[in-house]
Amino acid sequence: MNENIMVLSDGRQLGYSVYGDLEGIPLFLFHGTPGSRVWFTEDDLIAKELGICLIATDRPGYGLSDTKHNLKLLDYAEDMEELAKHLKFGKFSVLGVSGGGAFAAAVTFALPNKIDICILVGTATPFKNGKPPKTMSNENRLAFYLTKHFPFLLKLIEKSKKKIIDQKPELYVENLKKGGSYLSDWDNKMLLKDDVLENGVLHSKEAYRQGVDGVIDESKLLTKDWGFKVEGLTRPVIIWHGEKDTFSPVVEVKNMSKVIPNVQTHYLEEAGHFLTESEEVWKSILVNFKESIFMS
Repeated sequence: MNENIMVLSDGRQLGYSVYGDLEGIPLFLFHGTPGSRVWFTEDDLIAKELGICLIATDRPGYGLSDTKHNLKLLDYAEDMEELAKHLKFGKFSVLGVSGGGAFAAAVTFALPNKIDICILVGTATPFKNGKPPKTMSNENRLAFYLTKHFPFLLKLIEKSKKKIIDQKPELYVENLKKGGSYLSDWDNKMLLKDDVLENGVLHSKEAYRQGVDGVIDESKLLTKDWGFKVEGLTRPVIIWHGEKDTFSPVVEVKNMSKVIPNVQTHYLEEAGHFLTESEEVWKSILVNFKESIFMS
């Protein structure tokens, strides 16, 4: 497995994987909530062909990365600055998926002199008064409600999920295949693809490697104030979002995009939440990124 570890200045371990062209344009990948550095079963040929180096990180409490107590979104910028220095990158770009979008925005806000471009894919948006938007699916809203008010219940649910992933991965795959009425047609079809399912098991296994506290802590964090305003993002931001996304409603993303100073938006009419699982969309994201780098 693609496993790398660096020791941060405070003594914590940070896990990361490197894909694509090792000498290419650096793009840090931030996984969703929960998630891990496992983005591909082997390597990413699209990134390799385009001359892009993908560095996928495990956030604190996931995969190979140690927990950081009382983590704030902006704290992750310090970790990424250290990783970039370790890898000898002067400047780099970030791409955050779902919950990882909040971290990508935070790193961009905190390190404007280090970031070339910030890409947000199916991104989370700031909650108003700590509450998820009413346009979000009931299932997702319930998870955030449990996070805030009954974390012990969410912990039991997550532990049950981890047990299935570890002991009966074939059952986990079958459950994924079933999808759900709360998902868009796009997402339900995506969950029937063998390569998506195979990668999903590896990705989830790593996400829960240390237990379930990582996802509980991060879910709580996403309900809180981000600690900065997206209006303060001074680097170019590129948004990719599915119009049929039930996890992160497109209306909230469109509202957020209106206040970001330098933003480029791509709203995909029939797409749902799992955009990076589509080879066609992933290629579009990377091609657009490379073109934007040369134009910036």
